[in-house]
Amino acid sequence: MVVVSRYLRREVYTTTGLVVAALLGLFALFDLIGELDEMGEGSYRLRDMFIYVLLNMPGHLYEALPVAALIGTTFALTQMAQQSEYTVIRASGVSAWRMALVLVRAGITIALVGVLVGEAVAPVSERAAQALRLQAKAAVVAQEFRSGLWVKDGNSFINVSQVTPEPTLIGLRVYEFDDQWRLSRVWFASRGTWLGDNRWQMEGVNETRFEGERTRVERVATREWTSVLTPGLLTVLLVQPNEMSAASLWQYVQHLRGSRQAASRYEIALWRKAVYPLGIVVMLVLALPFAQQARRTSAGPRVFAGIMLGLAFFFLNTLASHAGWLYEWPPLLAAVLAPLSFLALALALVAWFERR
Repeated sequence: MVVVSRYLRREVYTTTGLVVAALLGLFALFDLIGELDEMGEGSYRLRDMFIYVLLNMPGHLYEALPVAALIGTTFALTQMAQQSEYTVIRASGVSAWRMALVLVRAGITIALVGVLVGEAVAPVSERAAQALRLQAKAAVVAQEFRSGLWVKDGNSFINVSQVTPEPTLIGLRVYEFDDQWRLSRVWFASRGTWLGDNRWQMEGVNETRFEGERTRVERVATREWTSVLTPGLLTVLLVQPNEMSAASLWQYVQHLRGSRQAASRYEIALWRKAVYPLGIVVMLVLALPFAQQARRTSAGPRVFAGIMLGLAFFFLNTLASHAGWLYEWPPLLAAVLAPLSFLALALALVAWFERR
């Protein structure tokens, strides 16, 4: 059984690696095509596009690995069945459950690779990709600090404490400098509402102007403000929950709970990170029934069925996350709904084929 286990794991790793390479190639092509319309804006050139696409690859790998594991394992098992290797293994007394256990071990190894990429590589590379793209296109530099989001707009530096989905800016500070980079004006606003056409309606504005040796303070209830800071830019600058590491998500959830803010979106993302290895293991076990009686059909239909199941898992997982956020489900339920549903399906299929 040790030899069979090693051989099966090797086949699964090889085919999964090939599928991952193919999927990453497709993602890179689609990303490159999507960026062609942006080429030429500012200093955004072909070289920047290639670097941007390359930096996005770890994130794509993390998202695509469960589906790639299902497709790769399905292809490996189907090929083994068509070459009678699977039949010989079963005839030697190896049950479907023992085969499933071997796949679980292989899935744990693949899951560890995915977790390493998702926690250590993807968050850093995606931040670097967005910073590169923004710097090249609009000379806008943003960075998250404990004080909030910082954005450079011409000779002004903008600090936003919080951004809500409406979108609304909470706690805005703007530091404006003249051409000699001397501080000329500082103003604060308690709240900003998007009006469109690069315009914001600011409320509770306190402004301080520096005029030579004097300063002048002005307070107004509302004021329109024109800035490069737009909702579209904010969605790029602000890190999405699924792009954050588990440690960052945990810290942010604790912050939101401490300030009595809604944290369900980030809690769901955190739980999805926690159950990510389970999803990959489930995908490998789900591929096992495809090896049953595979000698009678070609590998194409079975691989296609595996692709459809992988897409169904991806869509159900995404749907459960959004539904859990919208309808305020328990975060754990929203995160485990898809993995547990497909785990039940995989175990039922294995049990059915084992009885046959």
